Amino acid sequence: MNKIFVITMRELRSYFSTWLGYIVIASALLLNGVLFNTFAMGDAPKFSSDVLRDFFYFTSGIGMVASLLLAMRLIAEEKQTKSLVLLFTSPVSERQIIWGKFLAALAIFSLLNLFSLYLPALIFLEGKVSWGHVFAGYAGVSLLGSAVLAIALYASALAPTQMLAGLAAAGMTVLMLVLWLLSNKADSPFKELLSYTSIHSERFRPFTLGIIHLRDLVFYLSVAIFFLECAVRALEQRRARG
Repeated sequence: MNKIFVITMRELRSYFSTWLGYIVIASALLLNGVLFNTFAMGDAPKFSSDVLRDFFYFTSGIGMVASLLLAMRLIAEEKQTKSLVLLFTSPVSERQIIWGKFLAALAIFSLLNLFSLYLPALIFLEGKVSWGHVFAGYAGVSLLGSAVLAIALYASALAPTQMLAGLAAAGMTVLMLVLWLLSNKADSPFKELLSYTSIHSERFRPFTLGIIHLRDLVFYLSVAIFFLECAVRALEQRRARG
């Protein structure tokens, strides 16, 4: 556990020793603010719960893009700078490397969510929503972000460059986003399977309404763990090749 913590702190320092962490957080907050005022608030009168629902819908999309940008560099950058060899010669396992890097990216993503809290707080100026609704919405955004972080980290472990890692991660994420559209065209049992494996749409919608289903919680955690384990295997194969 101590080795995972060391890797996590190493990655956290790297986010803020360059402009990446600042740019991702600032850009995401700017877009969140623009979309909140343009679409969530809008000109037409709305119930406060509807404003909050729309906010979480839009911020989930921004969160997915931020997750891709945060995680696509984690292993691919090590390959490009040849520093992956140093990690392989250190007394750390592939699983410790992957989890340490994942937790660092998740910490930055959580910081982004924390900074965006002022937007739903603005609703309290002229309206009223339950804090349970706010908690459920952020839980959904965090779970979705964790899943996309894991997908991007897996792509980063496979790809030789950050650019290819980003493209691969975006492709896998988009595929898992549109599975619900394919499910509308498929017959049973593929219809149910495609609908179940989609990471947004019906899967994310309950969180925007302030509802947390155990099945959705288990799904997002399962997706994150699955792709993290895939990243571990990819790194093990990379080390075996030398």
